[in-house]
Amino acid sequence: MNSRQPIPVVVLAGFLGSGKTTVLNHLLAGRGGTRIGVVVNDFGSIEVDAMSVAGQVGDSMVSLGGGCLCCAVDGSELDAYLEKLSAPVHRIDVIVIEASGLAEPQEMIRMLMASENPDIRYGGMVEVVDAAEFDATRAKHPETDRHLAVADLVVLNKTDRVDAGERARIERELAVLCAPGTPVVGADHGRIDPELLFDRRPWTETRGQLSFEDLLAEADGHDHDHGHDRCGHAHAAYESTEFTTEQALSPRRFIDFLDRRPAGLYRIKGFVHFGVPGYEECYEVHAVGRFLRFAPRPWGRGEARVSRLVLIGSGTDGPGLLRELEACREPAPHEALPESMWCVLRYVARPESGAESEHGSESGTEQGTEPSDEG
Repeated sequence: MNSRQPIPVVVLAGFLGSGKTTVLNHLLAGRGGTRIGVVVNDFGSIEVDAMSVAGQVGDSMVSLGGGCLCCAVDGSELDAYLEKLSAPVHRIDVIVIEASGLAEPQEMIRMLMASENPDIRYGGMVEVVDAAEFDATRAKHPETDRHLAVADLVVLNKTDRVDAGERARIERELAVLCAPGTPVVGADHGRIDPELLFDRRPWTETRGQLSFEDLLAEADGHDHDHGHDRCGHAHAAYESTEFTTEQALSPRRFIDFLDRRPAGLYRIKGFVHFGVPGYEECYEVHAVGRFLRFAPRPWGRGEARVSRLVLIGSGTDGPGLLRELEACREPAPHEALPESMWCVLRYVARPESGAESEHGSESGTEQGTEPSDEG
């Protein structure tokens, strides 16, 4: 039995010219010590020269210095390469799939949610949009609207090339095209904080007195502006709000809070203690945009039953969020009925129920990510 946590698989989509590869390169350069597996249809456009190539792993998969892996695959090979990337020997923390050229993002979401590989889990779909070519892209690629409808997070790239009025118009249109509550992150040159999508681990590998992170920062000092340090290490463009309580949370009030979270709240991560009879486990919560999942696990020996949450967003009211979370506290969780957990269990994967349970509206393990059959 594999005791490791499943590796999140993030789908990165966007049409040619939107800046999708630039976003990907920025995620790679700003990953800290996180080991990223990247699946693309052509890794020639990824700036692998920014990192040393460690050597061939097999077929079209290469291992990059610092723990990144890139695979050149087509849709039919996706499952096989995800299985390779998720093998414990690679110690991958997160996998990013560049969807263009592989498959429709909608079909890729279906494939990932139906996957029987216990080592991976779907981690949300990010759509990169070119602000300067928004209307032209929609006219040339009508399927853009379908992609936006299933996105969990939209990166409105190249905002430096449009004025404030044009950006506001595009954001209004995106609010109509996307599912309700889908957040839109503005960016220029593809620079978004990697921690909006995944946790960055501290660097542990060193060369002499310099860490690999220091060497990358030196490399970024000339023409290759990845925004690694320029963006700032601690969410320069975003606010981070932390919440901790030793009191259990009401499952219904907490889910209500998540359902009403503002569009500017891009990511939520942490652990929650509900304490409902029969459900006393620790519930890991992970949200990217409108994607939401809970993963129960046993509490560690001597581990305090404490809820800890980190909320990352832009333009959010930190004190207001804390007040709402304080209102979710439950002084008598032992008196709650087991059915009060049903609203949480909708977002818990249950492998024993089979892949179909992850798609069904009754189990609904992903909030707002159920691909529609339109188009």
